[in-house]
Amino acid sequence: TYAPKLILLDISDINCIQDVAKEILNCYGCVDILINNASMKVKGAVQSISLELDKKIMDANYFGPITLTKAILPNMISRRTGQIVLINSIQGKIGMPFRAAYAASKHAAVGFFDCLRAEMEEFDISVSTVNPTFICSYHRQPAPGNWEASIWK
Repeated sequence: TYAPKLILLDISDINCIQDVAKEILNCYGCVDILINNASMKVKGAVQSISLELDKKIMDANYFGPITLTKAILPNMISRRTGQIVLINSIQGKIGMPFRAAYAASKHAAVGFFDCLRAEMEEFDISVSTVNPTFICSYHRQPAPGNWEASIWK
């Protein structure tokens, strides 16, 4: 039995994920179950959302989970066991008005983890994707002109 250890990670900061994964593996030796459950969303018309914000949403919802998964995966493959879970969104299956960046990032994640599931079968690693409908998330009302505050985390 291991004592719990709190490790802070901003999943949208791709550059720190590899170090965090190393820290986890150094501390515990392995990861049996990886649950990717972080997300960012923004609501707005396509023409009103900047490309910068589109990229930030993609980093958090697509590149973050796949970067962490790829960092942990070699350990699971070498042990020929493990489970990877992506908590995604129904918007990874169907698009909704005013959620283009979010839906696009969730569609991309579904595609990646569907492919990963097929590839990991030979290593006895289970890959699951959960696509719940709408959930209540923490949200701050943005100040005028402050797009970053309009992000749902």
